[in-house]
Amino acid sequence: MTAPAPYLLLPGTAREALTFYAETFGGRVQLHTYAEFGRDDGPAEAVAHGYLADGPVELFAADVAGDDPAFAARGLMLSLLGAAPAGTAHAWFVALSDGGQVVSDLQQRPWGASDGQVVDRFGVPWLLGYEPA
Repeated sequence: MTAPAPYLLLPGTAREALTFYAETFGGRVQLHTYAEFGRDDGPAEAVAHGYLADGPVELFAADVAGDDPAFAARGLMLSLLGAAPAGTAHAWFVALSDGGQVVSDLQQRPWGASDGQVVDRFGVPWLLGYEPA
C-alpha cells in the first residue's frame, strides 16, 4: 500500500522550503518552474512542481498561482512517529524548530515513548517521535 505524500501549496516559498527540508531530512531537491511547464499564470521562475528525492521523507511542494490559497493547517500535523532513531528525530526537531515555533518539546512521555510538536518556519506542523530503545 502506498502512503499519502504531503503536497504543499506555498506562497512563493516552495524553492526555499524544499531546500530547507532537503537540508533537514536529507535527499535532493527536484524543481520544475512555471516556465518549464509552459505556465504563464505566475512568475516564470516560480516552482510549478517540486519534490524531495532519495531521502527518508517524501514531500512535494509548489508555489500557488495568482489568488489561489496557500497552505494553511488547522487540525493537521505531518507525523514522523517511529520514522528515525532517537538521535535523528532530535536533530530533525531542532532543524524544524529553527525559525519556527515549538508547540511541545520532544521529550519522553509518561507512557514511555518520546514525542514533540513543532510548527516550522513555513507554517507546517510536525509531530516527531520514537519508542524507547
